Amino acid sequence: MSADGDVIARFYNRHPYPPPVDDLTADVAAWSDGTRRRVEHRRLWPTLAYRDDHTILVAGCGTSQAARYAVRYPDAQVVGIDVSPTSIGATGRLVDEYGLANVELHELPIEEAGSLQRSFDHIVCTGVLHHLPDPATGLRCLRTVLAADGALRLMVYGSYGRFGVQLMQDYCRLLGVTPEPSEIADLISTLRELPTAHPLGHLLRNTPDFQHDDALADALLNPRDRSYTVPEALALVDGAGMRFGRWVRQAPYRPQCGALTEVPHGRRIAAMDEHDQFAAMELFRATMQRHSLIAYRDDSPLPANPLGWDDDRWPAYVPIRPTTVTLVEERLPPGVAAVLINQAHTDRDLVLFLDADERRVYQQVDGNRALGDIDGATAGFFERLWWHDLVMIDASAPSDD
Repeated sequence: MSADGDVIARFYNRHPYPPPVDDLTADVAAWSDGTRRRVEHRRLWPTLAYRDDHTILVAGCGTSQAARYAVRYPDAQVVGIDVSPTSIGATGRLVDEYGLANVELHELPIEEAGSLQRSFDHIVCTGVLHHLPDPATGLRCLRTVLAADGALRLMVYGSYGRFGVQLMQDYCRLLGVTPEPSEIADLISTLRELPTAHPLGHLLRNTPDFQHDDALADALLNPRDRSYTVPEALALVDGAGMRFGRWVRQAPYRPQCGALTEVPHGRRIAAMDEHDQFAAMELFRATMQRHSLIAYRDDSPLPANPLGWDDDRWPAYVPIRPTTVTLVEERLPPGVAAVLINQAHTDRDLVLFLDADERRVYQQVDGNRALGDIDGATAGFFERLWWHDLVMIDASAPSDD
């Protein structure tokens, strides 16, 4: 490990993030019936036969992420790597407490992932790459250990939504604030006096992380991080020999969803190249604090466009409801029979209003029935549901053609 890399290792040894936990009961309960595993499989691999015994690399596993994946996927083989011995130790305690035989841990930087001498079906790298001295090199190293048909789940910070964070990072650097306990206490006192309209104010009021000293240090006093606009994030993926698959939650990036559907600019943006659409939506929303995406090797045998809503494949698709989706049928405006909301979305305009016929069609979705067997199903309606993250699609069954 380079001396520069040690800066981050030393920081997370003193300020482990996320804050260590000793209870994974919520993960056990939420993933117990297998629905979430099916949903996540279809997010990563719409066209491949379902499996839950993949090899998973959690690259930069922090204090609990590898253990959480091992709990969620008991038939998978999980490997967690991190540069922080403190983080590895916290994860190891969870492994021991829950008797997780399907996980192994290594104190290892992402840049040395190749030394594991194996490939992985699924790589998870969330909130880590932007702390590396050279994120592009780190991503290229992950590509070397990704299986040919594997999928990478990546999250990097978003530039515009973190504008308030960047202001306070510059403020702390200017004052020479260090992540010592007394300095953090002084910083907390100062943050209480921020002007109401300060761009950081919303995050301070609504983000639980800012209530924890180590999380506050991670956000404002981290010795090295960077943020990405949508074009920069897509260029990062492309430059590493990978191709963009989809956003983990795609509705915020789609002009076909939310407030813009009611104005002329929505149609104008929808006519643009898809990547330009994503960039325009980031500028319109301006609050995206992070970009979470799925990527594949650029030589992957998986189809670049796995879902065909304009051809004859769609009747064989099986829609699955994400567990975060809620059907609301009370206190609705006239003419609306139901409203679909994905609770994982933070933008309040990302809802879908249904009439009585659409509600009847949606209520037939049971995770097993193909669209061709759902009375009243149309490609247009289910494409809208898919855009809004209200269904995941199992496209592994061949069509009748």
